[in-house]
Amino acid sequence: MTNIAFLSSHNGSAAKAITNASAVGILKASPKILISNNPESRALIWAKESSLQTRVVNAKNTGDVDEEISKLLKDHAIDIVVCSGYMKLIGPKTIIAANGKVLNVHPALLPLYGGKGMYGRHVHQCVFDNKDTKTGITIHLVDGDYDHGKTVAQKIIPLSSGDDVDMIEAKIKAAEPDFYIEVLGKILSGDIKL
Repeated sequence: MTNIAFLSSHNGSAAKAITNASAVGILKASPKILISNNPESRALIWAKESSLQTRVVNAKNTGDVDEEISKLLKDHAIDIVVCSGYMKLIGPKTIIAANGKVLNVHPALLPLYGGKGMYGRHVHQCVFDNKDTKTGITIHLVDGDYDHGKTVAQKIIPLSSGDDVDMIEAKIKAAEPDFYIEVLGKILSGDIKL
């Protein structure tokens, strides 16, 4: 069984979907811990309700955030780290502790609209402003730079001429959890090599 840790700053919708898929046997994975930098994160609430261990790790309560996260990954024998709306740059100790298997989801077709400050609505606004006819989801490995690591998989989401920013965001949010589960399933089965 593959042990998974989640990093989430807010809702953690993909982490929740992956935890539920693991619980019913869709994924052969064992979610172990959800780590958040935000003590007010809604992800912490559902994780506790799901009997998932939780930990708040941020600069206010930890001297070295990277060191603390890497220690938690080692303590829980984590095989893969899944970022689900984690809004902080991931450090090298965390990446090493996960043997480079840190996955992030980005709400665009990277390399478009990636980098520092490009998340959520900021990305969808760029898609809208540029009158793109498609957008999508990218799942990539984390390499220490924002939205830069090797692309693992992408899903194209067609757009209509009448789609506004809210509609673009809704399409992406609706598709992200299932796509993350699909890609993670292929990683666990060996169909996708990291």
